[in-house]
Amino acid sequence: MSAERGLLSQTDRTRRRVRVPFVIGQVVVFAGLLVAGLGPFLWLLKAAISPTQDSIRKPLALFPSGEVQWQNLGTAWQQGHVGYYLANTAIIAAGTALGSLIVCTTAGYVLSVLRPRWGSVLSAAILVTLFVPHIVSLVPLYLTVLKLPVVHTNLTNTFWAVWLPPAASAFNVLIVKRFFDSIPREYFEAARIDGAGSLRVFTALVLPLSRPILGVVALLSIISSWKDYLWPLLVLTNPDLQPVSVALPKIAKVTELNIQLAGLFLALLIPVALFLVFQRAFLRGVGLSGGIKA
Repeated sequence: MSAERGLLSQTDRTRRRVRVPFVIGQVVVFAGLLVAGLGPFLWLLKAAISPTQDSIRKPLALFPSGEVQWQNLGTAWQQGHVGYYLANTAIIAAGTALGSLIVCTTAGYVLSVLRPRWGSVLSAAILVTLFVPHIVSLVPLYLTVLKLPVVHTNLTNTFWAVWLPPAASAFNVLIVKRFFDSIPREYFEAARIDGAGSLRVFTALVLPLSRPILGVVALLSIISSWKDYLWPLLVLTNPDLQPVSVALPKIAKVTELNIQLAGLFLALLIPVALFLVFQRAFLRGVGLSGGIKA
């Protein structure tokens, strides 16, 4: 099998006048991406372990006073109770991811595999919600959580208030449906010939084949929940239930700047680590979302 041809052929790569500018361009682009991607994270780490005055007077200097305060991280964890708020954030993120997986897989299965007569109308309605700004739906969503229809229950100051709304993400439903669309129809026909019902097809066939895209949805839900600020601030007024994104501005009022930045670094470290650990599965799932080949 012949190798895939890139931007430059092997003959062009041997020419010095072509190879040198190409390599220089690659280095410049890579350095720019490195600075744009890692720069803010590394600066936050530097500021988190620096004295407050260093960050205020010379924010871009590398430890101008020569003092490195690693204890800032421990102080933020203990005195700022960052560990407690991170635990709340983890509970919220895990519940959001689980709810999103349940809603997206079942909705995608109905629209893609079962295909009811009204499926096209429902798909169009889901697509339309993507064009509605989040801020527009904030008030009606809050009123819904304040008095849940039918059961008339107030969900504020409960984790259900932050679990349920993000679970019905139109974007996640559509990408899962697209993935289900790419599964060959012959699989479903063979399963039905073997006597499998709709539930059996969903649990034994569709879900095992969809593990890559389910991992993508779970990771997107976790990251989105981890960085959300406004909605938890509205529905979780009890400080004991608040995530770290809501708690950190309050911590800033009673702690020094370096302790606040240390808390920000600890809050940022976990989602970055999650993406680095699962980046291969994430990118593979995104690549497979366009189709499955038998």
